[in-house]
Amino acid sequence: MTKKTLLSWSSGKDSAWALHRLRQDPTVELNGLFTTLNEKYDRVNMHATQANLLRRQADAVGLSLYEIRLPDPCPMEAYNDTMGRFVRQCRSDGIECMAFGDLFLADIREFRENQLKGTGIEPCFPLWGNPTRELAEEMISAGVTAYISSVDLKRLPVRYAGRPWTLAVIDAFPEDCDPCGENGEIHTIVVDGPMFRRAISVSVGDIVTRDGFAYADIIPLDETLES
Repeated sequence: MTKKTLLSWSSGKDSAWALHRLRQDPTVELNGLFTTLNEKYDRVNMHATQANLLRRQADAVGLSLYEIRLPDPCPMEAYNDTMGRFVRQCRSDGIECMAFGDLFLADIREFRENQLKGTGIEPCFPLWGNPTRELAEEMISAGVTAYISSVDLKRLPVRYAGRPWTLAVIDAFPEDCDPCGENGEIHTIVVDGPMFRRAISVSVGDIVTRDGFAYADIIPLDETLES
């Protein structure tokens, strides 16, 4: 018996690889993606993904997308209220599982588990505990193409913003930086891979610095969405 599952879609490489893993699991019935967006900027927080690019990703992987809009700023009470209503609606629609692309941060996993406790929806973590260097090599060798859309300037210099996430780039990271950026060193936007029906053409626009981070604008090129 399969479980009706939604995947938390950050727009980055890890959630894309989680999708790839889930599609190989015969116990999973994927019913769509869900993403939180900053209502003020119409972008995914930290990844800075434009909403129109987010929708192109969903179209390219062939899944419906649920957009959850959060205020800016977003106090925890507002976040919990918005997400609680979304989870309750999902459960009433028959969703049994929500999947996340987290790798090893125990506090993040515990937060997600607590958010779903008692809701009737089970959390799952298809990438949990995978050594991140091996995971990065696996993703890149399989054809995952992603751009570094934000950089924590306390950990890496601004020049990494907007660069493709490649083994050469990872090899140039300082030793204390995680290859997948799981500690927040980087966030990415994925544009191709084995989970995509077609690649998304993008260009790298302006790079801005704000609040200790550098953000690269990853811009989808004009093209007609296929049905």
